[in-house]
Amino acid sequence: MVQRRGGSRRKTRTKLKKPKQEKGKISIRKFLAEYTVGEKVILKGDPALQKGMFHPRFKGKSGIVKKKTGSCYEVTIKDFTKKKIVVVHPIHLERSK
Repeated sequence: MVQRRGGSRRKTRTKLKKPKQEKGKISIRKFLAEYTVGEKVILKGDPALQKGMFHPRFKGKSGIVKKKTGSCYEVTIKDFTKKKIVVVHPIHLERSK
């Protein structure tokens, strides 16, 4: 049997990259953001912090906050026809307009 090469961040060099001016910086406002249950959010990963990051295939998806678990939130998203629950840290979320 052939073993699988790489992990969950494989082939994401451009997808999980910050602009040159923002590299290494973490926004405290986004880190401490509070979301209410039922609020619409967009999954937008911050590569400076890997903790609580979702799988890269869900980048740009919108969902609804289901509940808070610890410092993270459970977000329900629609992946084609299935509904999935993703546990995400608030630094990787953005409020939907």
